[in-house]
Amino acid sequence: MQRSTLREQLADALREEILAGRLAPGGEFTVREIAEQYGVSATPVREALVDLSAQGLLEVEHHRGFRIRRFSLTDYQHMVEAQTLVSDGILHVNPELSVREAVPEAFTSIRRRAAAARQAARAGDLDILIAYDLRFWRELDALLGNPHIASFLDRLRVACWAFTVPHLRRQPHLADRLWAGHLELADAVERRDTAETTRLLRAHRTHALALAAQLTGA
Repeated sequence: MQRSTLREQLADALREEILAGRLAPGGEFTVREIAEQYGVSATPVREALVDLSAQGLLEVEHHRGFRIRRFSLTDYQHMVEAQTLVSDGILHVNPELSVREAVPEAFTSIRRRAAAARQAARAGDLDILIAYDLRFWRELDALLGNPHIASFLDRLRVACWAFTVPHLRRQPHLADRLWAGHLELADAVERRDTAETTRLLRAHRTHALALAAQLTGA
């Protein structure tokens, strides 16, 4: 196994631990602790942790190790605003919703992710929802053909989930409280219905901000 591959696998595994709530905000650990946990050498662990730090999920504690970043409501609001500015910019320069990879197979996959995400959201199944929600947005963003925009948006969405997960885990009931408009959005984009796409993106943003305020008591 190449070190770069191991580095990516470790970063993915730790990211999943954060999104699953098993690595709580504020938690601290060292390279040695993670290396022993996964049974690997320190170098790929250090590289993976540096990658997650660059993505904003970890904070470096000098001479101590790393800490899971604790996002504030203000952080979350700023991240949603950043996503909105990018989305609005895309719609402004591409009002016809032209996509570079609009092959039938692409939308078939997107709709599959969307249907799974909608079902999980309605059932309040957080683990399933997070996985399919992120895949849905990644595949939808890939249609733009700009990997830099897609990577930026993906990092923000992961960080948004990192903020909400600890709060959502404390809720007794999540059914029908989570946004479930994935399939409708996929349909609107496939139809190149700009008005409906804009409406759904705004509804998603409004829901996200309202839920975050409820979860934090703001």
